[in-house]
Amino acid sequence: MIDPPSHPHRRRRWIRVTTVVLFGLVFGLVGPMAPASADPDDEGGTAELRDQLDKASRGYLDAQAALKRSKGKQQEQETKLETIEQDLVTHVEAVAEIGRSAYRTGRLGPMAALINSDSPDRFLERANALGMVAANQQRTIQGLEQTKAQAQETNAAIRTEVREQERQVAQMKARKDQAERALDVAARQQKAASANAARSGGSGSNTGGSGGKSASPTKRNSDGSYPTESCSVNDPTPANGCITPRNLHALQQAKAAGFTRYVSCYRSGGSGEHPKGRACDYAAAKNGFEGDATGGDRTYGNNLANYFIRNSDELAVLYVIWYRQIWLPSSGWKAYSGAGGDPSSDHTNHVHLSVY
Repeated sequence: MIDPPSHPHRRRRWIRVTTVVLFGLVFGLVGPMAPASADPDDEGGTAELRDQLDKASRGYLDAQAALKRSKGKQQEQETKLETIEQDLVTHVEAVAEIGRSAYRTGRLGPMAALINSDSPDRFLERANALGMVAANQQRTIQGLEQTKAQAQETNAAIRTEVREQERQVAQMKARKDQAERALDVAARQQKAASANAARSGGSGSNTGGSGGKSASPTKRNSDGSYPTESCSVNDPTPANGCITPRNLHALQQAKAAGFTRYVSCYRSGGSGEHPKGRACDYAAAKNGFEGDATGGDRTYGNNLANYFIRNSDELAVLYVIWYRQIWLPSSGWKAYSGAGGDPSSDHTNHVHLSVY
């Protein structure tokens, strides 16, 4: 313990400062305590693996949004086609009536109708009437032809959207395969380097839990896609720096759902999503990043990971990493070979969230 100064004035000042500091520590006025251990360095795995996972998940979400848009357009075209088909029935009936009328009255030519006029006035009346009948019949026939053309165009538009949907489904599968190939390659590489580095865990680590509150959806463009965002808002966690508005939204929603333990987001160096402001690490333990989470801490991590997954569409989740596993929107839970044997890179002491 440091002895107080001998000078009376300095001693009184020392006592006041010491009292304020102790009071702050006891009642939380000085601020949150530092985490039990340092923030994780990165997301684990190689820069190439993280880049592949980022591209795969982004491509998958883009294709998913495009597929949804295409289905909406197809629905609009099908509704339009129903209206056109109803008009087509009306026009077909009108044209059919012209044919039936001609059959009943005989095909009296215009010249014969005019010759049979018994006066000049009657002649003009018949001429005018014949012109009107011809015009009406012509409009009816033209209406039928136009409606048929509209039906053909609408059917073609529907076929175009179906082809677009097939393309987007194929793109989603390709992105899913890309992510899984990247994980398989990383697993083989790590297995060659260390037979035990990527073992333990399992899908049972990520089941169960509460945190069932639904998240408010993040902002989207009018076409359903996610807007481009930069690291433009202040990081409210002790990491300081900046994060994207979408990442801040996910952080706020998680806290509103009851997940209020220590969080660190921005990193100034390294690769992955942290320097871009698109990722946060959520500690499983109350005091920060400790050793492997067990008991209630592991349950907290399970619940938090499942919360992000249940709300992946609302929060624009790219991937979640927890307890040697990674969740991807295309593939679900997969073994994560970014594990390095320590709680941080194994993600056994924190849940990592990356957003679009």
